[in-house]
Amino acid sequence: MKVFETFCDYEYSFPAVSLAYFLRYPNPYSRHVLSTDVIDRYVDPTTKRLHTTRLHLKRSKVPPAILKFLPTGLAGPGGASQSFIVEKTVIDVREGWMETESRNMEWTGILNVVERQLFQRQNVSAETWLQRLATTSEDPASGDNEGTSCKTVVTFKSRLGQGGFFKKKAETANGSEKPNTDTAKQGFFASWSASGIQRTVELVGVKRAKEALVKSKEGMNVVLERLRNGGVSDVLEGMRRDREAGLGPEAPWRRAWLHGAQSQGPQDAGRNDGNDR
Repeated sequence: MKVFETFCDYEYSFPAVSLAYFLRYPNPYSRHVLSTDVIDRYVDPTTKRLHTTRLHLKRSKVPPAILKFLPTGLAGPGGASQSFIVEKTVIDVREGWMETESRNMEWTGILNVVERQLFQRQNVSAETWLQRLATTSEDPASGDNEGTSCKTVVTFKSRLGQGGFFKKKAETANGSEKPNTDTAKQGFFASWSASGIQRTVELVGVKRAKEALVKSKEGMNVVLERLRNGGVSDVLEGMRRDREAGLGPEAPWRRAWLHGAQSQGPQDAGRNDGNDR
């Protein structure tokens, strides 16, 4: 198992950062996120903390270093795939912190990734933060001398090779079974142990996580800047543009919407267009 830990700070108030977290998809740095759905949300009556569970569908590409370990046809052309990520968050508005946990729901036997984050308000009392949150005339992103810290811990655990797949490959390479791949690939699999394969996969995951976290912060900053400049309406308009840029003008959802609008007629289409925005 590998563990990666990093820290960062946002020069925005905790209310703005926590709101931006829920509005961060899509943004120019995360156009691979195809959809986000809230599947559970409630306030604990005892602790007064907000609990939310969301499901993200993301488009991804299996790295070549991992793709060569997988059976042919398991991933799409060039390693293209889609996967669901389940995200759980807990927010304590009085104490000014938010805990998040995200984990992949697919490919878990190859690489199980769990990302945990802790966002904390800095340099402001709970009373001041609640007063600012209740003041509708003040921009929630413009807190003086207030920032938000973020600690991220990502764990990587691979079980690739424990299910007998590589044992079978090794037997194939030794001639005990009829080979179904070329000789070079058979020799490659035979020379690897399960633990060596797992370490390699986990290290690839760490490398990708480092790159993804940099983009994640950049994306959050974009959303925070939109929130500061134009409020939630500017954020939602930016989300619409980023979603269209990510999926393209000929995306299936857009063709379906246009087909429905044409079948409803101009009056209904105009009404739907307003809702879509």
